[in-house]
Amino acid sequence: MTLNEIALFLGCEGIEGDIEITGMNTLSRANKGEISFLSDSKYEKELLETKASAVILPASKVHLLPSGVTALVSEEPYMSVALLSQKFAKAIQSSDIAPMIGEGTQLYPTAHIENGAQIGKNCIIMSGVYIGAEAIIGDDVTLYPNVVVYRDCVIGNRVTIHAGAVIGSDGFGYAHTKLGEHVKLYQNGNVVIEEDVEIGANTTIDCAVFGSTIIKKGAKIDNLVQIGHNCIVGEHSILVSQTGLAGSSTLGRNVVMGGQSATAGHLTIAPFTTLAARSGVTKSITTKGVYSGFPLMEHKLWLKLQAKLARMLEY
Repeated sequence: MTLNEIALFLGCEGIEGDIEITGMNTLSRANKGEISFLSDSKYEKELLETKASAVILPASKVHLLPSGVTALVSEEPYMSVALLSQKFAKAIQSSDIAPMIGEGTQLYPTAHIENGAQIGKNCIIMSGVYIGAEAIIGDDVTLYPNVVVYRDCVIGNRVTIHAGAVIGSDGFGYAHTKLGEHVKLYQNGNVVIEEDVEIGANTTIDCAVFGSTIIKKGAKIDNLVQIGHNCIVGEHSILVSQTGLAGSSTLGRNVVMGGQSATAGHLTIAPFTTLAARSGVTKSITTKGVYSGFPLMEHKLWLKLQAKLARMLEY
């Protein structure tokens, strides 16, 4: 779309020129030809350095824009982005190129591979597997029955994904009207799974809004784990069954999360941190250690607290 077309669609005024906009992205990752947005003041620093061609933002923040970046003023930037995201959503099928299947790969009869997909050498693709358009599967990958890999996702070498797992489904993102109605923010990114990862049965990994949700090399993910959009799971991390990561959580290397533990969104967990079962992380963890409970605390302190509570109940 041209910038003029976008301005008319969103009801923005005073836009001059006919710049072509090829996509949407975050402030920090946007390049020339892309449009971004500011809806939260904590990202003002990224606004000052953005390379986007245009930014949707409140009138009070226009003065922060770098030279040469066009402002699209909106009273509700997040709502404007949600409405615009549909215009840039990719079609489920968008290629006329037949899928490429590597030498030695076994495709079970009921697996379905969309046009534009690429599968490497010596893979095993079992019954009921669906691989979307433009998805890329590396060498020596095993996809057990009914695994779903959405379009554009990338899976590295020697990855094993167990039955019923879903890679690249939409993240849970909505803008809300003043009447409480929910407007879908289309998730136009993908999932990237690096080499030597194993993913358990019925686990779901959401695609990014923009960019990629990333599972780094060597990570091991149990059954029934939920990973939200734009999360990053560090190298050799372990996520035990029923763990949940809210959107944009970043885990460092060798993080261990016990069963039913969870994170709030937009936080960071230091490398080599261990979270005990049912831990609830609401703030970033900057110092590695072992943590437990909700609210989260050091595991030793949590044990002392449980002991004191037990003594109180004896009286």
